Amino acid sequence: MRILFVAAEIAPLVKVGGLADVIGSLPKALNRLGHDVRVMIPKYGTIDLVGCKATPVVDEFELSVAGMVERVSLEMLTLENALKVYLVDNEDFRKVREPYGEGELERFLLFCVAVVDILPRMGWQPEIVHCHDWHTGLIPLGLKAAGGRYVSFFTIHNLAYQGNFDASFLANYGLEKWWRLSSPAVSEPPLNFLGAGILWADVVTTVSETYAREILTAEYGEGLDYLLRRRQDRLFGIVNGLDYKEYNPLTDPFLVANYDVGSLDKRLINKLALQEKVGLPKDAEVPLIGMVSRLDDQKGLDIVTESFASLFQRAGVQMVVLGKGKERYHTLLRQAAMAYPQCLAVVIAFDEPLARLIYGGCDMFLMPSRFEPCGLGQLIAMRYGALPIVRHTGGLAETVENLADDLSVGTGFAFYEYSAKALLEAIETAVNAYKNKQAWRKAMSRAMSRDFSWQASAQKYESLYRRALEGHL
Repeated sequence: MRILFVAAEIAPLVKVGGLADVIGSLPKALNRLGHDVRVMIPKYGTIDLVGCKATPVVDEFELSVAGMVERVSLEMLTLENALKVYLVDNEDFRKVREPYGEGELERFLLFCVAVVDILPRMGWQPEIVHCHDWHTGLIPLGLKAAGGRYVSFFTIHNLAYQGNFDASFLANYGLEKWWRLSSPAVSEPPLNFLGAGILWADVVTTVSETYAREILTAEYGEGLDYLLRRRQDRLFGIVNGLDYKEYNPLTDPFLVANYDVGSLDKRLINKLALQEKVGLPKDAEVPLIGMVSRLDDQKGLDIVTESFASLFQRAGVQMVVLGKGKERYHTLLRQAAMAYPQCLAVVIAFDEPLARLIYGGCDMFLMPSRFEPCGLGQLIAMRYGALPIVRHTGGLAETVENLADDLSVGTGFAFYEYSAKALLEAIETAVNAYKNKQAWRKAMSRAMSRDFSWQASAQKYESLYRRALEGHL
């Protein structure tokens, strides 16, 4: 099958979050199954093309968007892993420092319109156009308006981010002609990119089976649950995987000491190095909790910061938090780190080398999310031998098996109620379990041996693609 992934980011060319990891990994796994899968993204000015030779695919042409003439062209480069990536070139893409932020609605509107116009101009033609998240949500609608020669997929990576706009945006950018098309599900489509993707794609997927069920409810549906229920017969959940070549504690260059299941003693070297690096007292025995996260409400930062006073009044636990996000949480975390300097270290940054050292050095990894479509942090943590402490929701519920009281079964610690009290109880359970060193080591080995590689997920996508092409959904 010939499949084109369309997204806002791809690792390693441009990465803001987990979406880039998925777009950089899933196509490779599908290619290994014998398919021809390629990726299309905007050509941001920040993309480093050193060592990558980009070749022209579609010469520059004029594109009309909202009465303005834009000049667009298409290039292609091949990454080291042989994955072919198309770059949609336009001045607006080249001049931005970050993919998201100011002007993003206009930027991704231009991207969606450009992709629809570029596709028939290409020599290589996909059978399936697989769009990812709100930034590409207008493409399935545009393809239908243009005649619908491609089967369209739309994957929701996070329903909370929708690309909302108002009626004036609709009018100013000439979208009424698209919005006037007869909707297959509702007479008044919501004014956002994501809703358009849900309504118009031939198939809608999300990144875990549990999240696919959750978003049909008002609690998790972010105002679009009614649309998702209308399209429920075309909604599927497939859990994300992890690139085991990229995330491998035996070869990770960011670790002080490399290790695997057979050499877990070396892991202690990373723990001590991590404590030293972030300014915590070096102590091999103290339970060390790591958290690498976007710092906002979705990730549970409200109940984490609420728990600090109770948590650190109890002797014998350390925590390191790495991430960026809402300024409110930057302030709360810095204040807490000053109040508990022997127990808490906080680094407000995107820092991949430090993130890897946290995965490879902490004993437990914290993900107390309010909701979590899939989550990669818990998968990386288990791969590196850190046992996750998670809230039982979305992909966390699907990938982390709760440990039995004697630690003989399971891979982590789960709590259900979204509260600081429930979080503290889960941490206390984990800290007590950590005292049983022999059983804990076996649990670490069990977690590291779980297979969350992309192979199984890629096979599920392969089956779904085939069913869609054959009309068997």
